[in-house]
Amino acid sequence: MPHRRIPIATYRLQFNRRFRFEDGRELLPYLGALGITDLYASPLFQARKGSTHGYDLTDPTKLNPDLGSEEEFEALARALKAAEMGLLLDIVPNHMAASSENRWWRDVLESGPGSAYAPFFDIDWHSSKKALEKKILLPILGDPYGNALESRDLTLHLEKNGFAVRYGDTRLPLSVRSYLRILSHRIETLEETFGPDSPVFRELWSLIEAIEHLPDASAGDPGAAAARAREEEAIRQSLWRSCRTRPEIRSFVEENLRIANGHRGEPESFEALDRLLSEQHYWLSFWRLANEEINYRRFFAINDLVGLRVEDFAVFNASHELVLRLVADGKVTGLRVDHIDGLYDPLGYLATLRDRILASAGADAAASPGFYILVEKILLGGETLPPEWPACGTTGYDFLNTANGVFVSARGARELDEIYARFLGEKTEFEEAVYRSRKLVMETHFAGEMHALGKHLGSIAEQDRHGRDLPRKEIRQALIEVTACFPVYRTYVRGHDLSARDRRCLGRALREAQRRGAEASAPVYEFLGRVLMMEPSASLSGEQREERLRFLMRWQQFTGPILAKGLEDTALYVYNRLVSANEVGGDPVSPGIATGEFHRREEAALARTPHGMNATSTHDTKRSEDVRARINVLSELPREWEKCLFLWSHWNGEKKRRIGGRPVPDRNEEVLVYQTLLGAWPFEKNEIPSFVERVKEYLVKAVREAKVYTRWDRPNPPHEAAVRDFVDSILEDKGGNRFPGDFLLFQKKIAPYGALNSLSQVLLKVASPGVPDFYQGTELWDFSLVDPDNRRPVDFRKRALLLNELQLGESRGAATLLREIVSRWEDGRIKLFLTYKALNFRKRHRDLFLSGSYRPLPVSGAKKEHVLAFAREHSGFWTIAAVPRLATRLVGPGEFPLGPDAWGMQGGLLLPEGSPGRWINALTGEEISASAAEGGRTLLMNEVFRLFPVALLAGSAA
Repeated sequence: MPHRRIPIATYRLQFNRRFRFEDGRELLPYLGALGITDLYASPLFQARKGSTHGYDLTDPTKLNPDLGSEEEFEALARALKAAEMGLLLDIVPNHMAASSENRWWRDVLESGPGSAYAPFFDIDWHSSKKALEKKILLPILGDPYGNALESRDLTLHLEKNGFAVRYGDTRLPLSVRSYLRILSHRIETLEETFGPDSPVFRELWSLIEAIEHLPDASAGDPGAAAARAREEEAIRQSLWRSCRTRPEIRSFVEENLRIANGHRGEPESFEALDRLLSEQHYWLSFWRLANEEINYRRFFAINDLVGLRVEDFAVFNASHELVLRLVADGKVTGLRVDHIDGLYDPLGYLATLRDRILASAGADAAASPGFYILVEKILLGGETLPPEWPACGTTGYDFLNTANGVFVSARGARELDEIYARFLGEKTEFEEAVYRSRKLVMETHFAGEMHALGKHLGSIAEQDRHGRDLPRKEIRQALIEVTACFPVYRTYVRGHDLSARDRRCLGRALREAQRRGAEASAPVYEFLGRVLMMEPSASLSGEQREERLRFLMRWQQFTGPILAKGLEDTALYVYNRLVSANEVGGDPVSPGIATGEFHRREEAALARTPHGMNATSTHDTKRSEDVRARINVLSELPREWEKCLFLWSHWNGEKKRRIGGRPVPDRNEEVLVYQTLLGAWPFEKNEIPSFVERVKEYLVKAVREAKVYTRWDRPNPPHEAAVRDFVDSILEDKGGNRFPGDFLLFQKKIAPYGALNSLSQVLLKVASPGVPDFYQGTELWDFSLVDPDNRRPVDFRKRALLLNELQLGESRGAATLLREIVSRWEDGRIKLFLTYKALNFRKRHRDLFLSGSYRPLPVSGAKKEHVLAFAREHSGFWTIAAVPRLATRLVGPGEFPLGPDAWGMQGGLLLPEGSPGRWINALTGEEISASAAEGGRTLLMNEVFRLFPVALLAGSAA
């Protein structure tokens, strides 16, 4: 029976064929000892064979066999239950793999609109392109169709499941009706050879007759579709049986296939295959055609992932049958909903999900506290999660960016602006880069979708007496401008009455678009505003209003992917001023966050979503938490960074290659190279060779995402090779190369400050309102870059051994252990120790962290700007979390801010009224007592941070 289980702490594991259910089960004792209460799993349902991530589902009704058997999953579930741990499962309702491994998709390819599964997928069967009427565009060919056909890259074969066309590893089914072209060819030869009454001829002829008498497919009639599917399956089985038992029929069919497959150098020999392919329910095309003419909704612009219509109850039921059963059985205790913004009606989906879960438990949705559900939702510009959503919060990017910003100097970031502009020779406006990037992705990746939306909007204009004469080109251009100016990922209009939030967002986008967009006239924007704002009019019929709503809800599904591709996957790779601020949902323009703003955001989080996720690294972050923490230090040392940047560029100028008259990498790419090397440079010398290869792979991805000189769909190999060679050249350890030595001096200077930022970030994550999540492996230093770099295998055995050593060392004497791990901080044990101690403290005081109040703590003294502290309280039990920040002005390179040497004898944390006077440091075991001071009772900083660089204090009020 499902119940609302709020995790104390989660640990994200990426399951794949190299990390299976059994591996997860074996890891549970370590995770439990670390302080983790809930395993947070990547998608576990059947995905494409060999999938490294699980988001390309092929069957949501089955567990992924790559991850292990059902028995092995059951063993994992039993082990979780025995350990009193939960399973937070990542589910993917938005899309599935557009692959023949997907039986639902395969059936649609075979039967078209008449398939029982046609309503499952978001397909436009009536595209503006005549050739695509009732067909699906399949942009899978590496060459234009004619070349692929005449090169015999497309070949027919008979398989157990019927005739299929093969293209490389792809197998596409043929419609059963089109079997006639193969089976009827040369049928008179078979009749002459064996006679019309022979068993051989009669058996094949009966198959032909069965195909000829197949009923026409009727879209929208599930009963007829099911009956036809049964007849087609009988035909396929009969054909396979005949070919296996009748050598004469097998030889006849094989010869027909040989003829149909044509001969290289004889274009006319491919006519039959061309005609056969033209009769299918799919239209094979060159992959470059996809972005212009795609007629199914994709996940972002990925052709291999097709949108699901979970707003249809039949689709919801079919795609959620397994997950609901696992929830009902208590094997899944929480859900993470992937890409909620891609759904037609997110609120409707979440309400259905909640109601179905509660119904299985016999609970009343109105009275029940609900089930633990998180949504992958990116919040921008002060945006909050819609309060009506039945979700506990987001997956934590909002916390990630808040916590990261605390360790960025706002003053230093402004200086970095000037340095960046001077180095590039021009000032780069991030908002302008985002706008241009969104326009670019609409012209390239989403041209087909925007054309379809523009066409839909044009048809709405034709029905409007004030819109019928507006130029269609201007209507489409205005829609593009509004989409490019949208201030958030999407709105959530689902009826004729808009929320105040949605009105504000739409109004802002319309005003900004009209200011920018000279291609469309004011009347066009006025019309578009009436449609988007769902303005009532006596001249509109009920059906016309519903059509406007359908358009608006459809358009809402694309504003998010367009912003994501324009911002996350383009602009964040173009704007390299301080790349640690370039994170999903972040604010690269003003990344620095004052302590007061941190407190305001956390108080709001406690009030709105007290059990949302606190993340610092995820499988999707651009850089790991430790890489960001290190790069943030540049904001504290802007003038030193300036000196290094210009000096290194001068030294390395001769190592650039000139392509088309320009040096490669360009200066913007060069900034990215240096910041990446600084942020991710490993501690161990033996890791450097593999690290350099990783960096080169990352940079190729980065320059492709930037879309300036090279792109995924139009790669520029010479440019990419020049970037890779530049990295090799500047790091080459040979006489006369001054860069490596100077680079390492600066890198070693900022690394300890970055480590301190990382430790502070860990404690903030654990103690702040919300549920802390730990991405796999990040309990030690993790200097990973964007995927696939952050999905490399994790050495869990090493981590378990280190944790065991820490526990043994703690039992022998905390002071000795603390001195050792602080002095040898590079080995990562200091981060593991902090994680272990803080999480186990959190586990012991569950109610304090799940239900306790949040109180910002004022800080006194000359160094108050270098401390962030807050208290949590529940039923008289208190804890204080205190962390240093912006430490380059506190201590010299290589030091941690400990004791009076760093903090002096004055300054401390001002305690609230009613709080304890005596505290125990949960990390070190030290006892600390409040001192009387002018501002009130105070905990002196030199005592709070005496043995360890961050502090977690506990006390009970008298």
